[in-house]
Amino acid sequence: MTEPAPEHSQESLPLDSTAQLLTRITAQLGTQLSLVSLNGTRQPMHRTRHQPAQGHVSALAAPALVAVAHGSRDPQALRTVTELLGQVRELRPGLDVRLGHIELNEPLLPAALDALGNGEAVLVPLLLGRGYHVKQDIPEAVAGAPALRTRTAGPLGPHPLLAEALHGRLAEAGWQAADDGNRNSAVVLAAAGSRDPESAADTRRTARLLSERLGGVPVVPAYASATTPTVPAALRALAARGRRRVAVASYFTAPGRFASAAAEAAPWIASAPLGAHPAMARLLLHRYDQARATGVPAHETLMNTHFLASA
Repeated sequence: MTEPAPEHSQESLPLDSTAQLLTRITAQLGTQLSLVSLNGTRQPMHRTRHQPAQGHVSALAAPALVAVAHGSRDPQALRTVTELLGQVRELRPGLDVRLGHIELNEPLLPAALDALGNGEAVLVPLLLGRGYHVKQDIPEAVAGAPALRTRTAGPLGPHPLLAEALHGRLAEAGWQAADDGNRNSAVVLAAAGSRDPESAADTRRTARLLSERLGGVPVVPAYASATTPTVPAALRALAARGRRRVAVASYFTAPGRFASAAAEAAPWIASAPLGAHPAMARLLLHRYDQARATGVPAHETLMNTHFLASA
C-alpha cells in the first residue's frame, strides 16, 4: 500500500513585530509623499533624486583621491604609478582618482590641486613613512589651495599590507618557502632614507612586519641616502654573521635611481619596487577611507604615531 505523501506544513512564517511593520509603512508613505508636490500633483519622475542605500556613500559625492608621488627622472616611475592608480580605479569604480607630484614630473601637486577648484579632496601620499615631504611639502601645497576642502592621509607605511607586497615581490625574485626561517637567510630592506627620526622608526616597523611574514628571518633596514647603514654596509654585516642567502627587498614605491643602486648591490636576489602590486592599491584606498572616516578638520595631516603603528 502506498503511503500518503506528507502534507505540507500549514504553519505561516512568523510576522515581524508591530514596531517593524509600522517602520516599514512609515518609510513607504514617506517615499510616496516625496513624489507629491505641495499643490497635490505628482512630481515628474526625472525630478526625483535617487537616494543611495543606507550605509553606502555615493561615488559622485565622494571627495577626489589625489595620490601624491615623489616624482622621478626614470620614465618607468610615472608608468608604474599610473598603473597603480588604474588598479585603484578598478577597485573603486566612479571615484575621481588623480595624481600630483612633489617634483620632477607633471602634474606637480599645486597644479593638481588647482584643477579641483573649490571641490573636496583627500590627499594620499605614495610615500612609505613620515619625513620632510609629508610634513612640509604636502602641507605647503595644500595651503596654496585655500578654496579646496582637503584632508591629508598618513603615509602608506608602516602597514601589514606593505609586508604582504614586499613578500610578494621577494617571491617573484626567487625567494622560496624554504628560505622562511632559514638560518642562512636574511633580508636587507633598502629604503630611500631621511634625516627625520620618525621616518627611520617607520622603516624599522616595516622591517619587523616583514620579518614576521618571513618566519623570523632577520630583516635589516638600510638606506640609499641621508642616514646609515647603507645597503652595502648592511650586507657586509649580515655576511659576517654567517647569513649567506641575503636578499635585497626594494622598499620604494616606483623605479628610480635609488632602487636601481640598491638592486645592483645585492649578492643574491633583489626584488622589484612595490609599484602596482595589488596590496598597494588596497592600501592606498585604506588610507583614503581612514582619512574620510576621521573628524579631523580640513588641511590637518593625519600622522600621529599610534595611528601609523596600529593601522
